[in-house]
Formats: sequence, C-alpha cells, structure tokens
Amino acid sequence: MAINPLNLMKLGGLKKRFEKGHPKLFRFLGAVIAPGMPEGTVLELTVTKPGEEPVTTNMRITAEDLELIREIREIIN
Repeated sequence: MAINPLNLMKLGGLKKRFEKGHPKLFRFLGAVIAPGMPEGTVLELTVTKPGEEPVTTNMRITAEDLELIREIREIIN
C-alpha cells in the first residue's frame, strides 16, 4: 500500500493541531504508551456528553494490536 507523501504531511499537521488543543491527552498517552503496553493490558474509555449519562467501553490489547501499533510508529517516524 503506497502512502501519498502529501497526505502524510497533512496528517502530521493535523496531529500537531489536535495535540496543541489537547496537550494533556498526549502527555497522558506518552506516559502510558511510551514504556510499552504488554499484551493483556486493558484500555477503558468513558464518554460523557453534556446532559447525558457516561458511556464506557474497554478493550484488551492483543498481540495483533501491538503489531499494528509498531507498524503505525514505523510509518509516522
């Protein structure tokens, strides 16, 4: 699969813009993900919309997820 270099540059710009607007999220993810997430790690996400009850889901990290993360890091770096 070929990646258009212009789209890759655009993606980098969008990431920087999102990171600027949500710096705590990226610091958190860096602190949690940087040291590595072993297979079996559970990620939990709660979304609370104004005036609504929170909705929570979770996922257990698999070996396939770790491989996907490794491939994405290679592409980005």
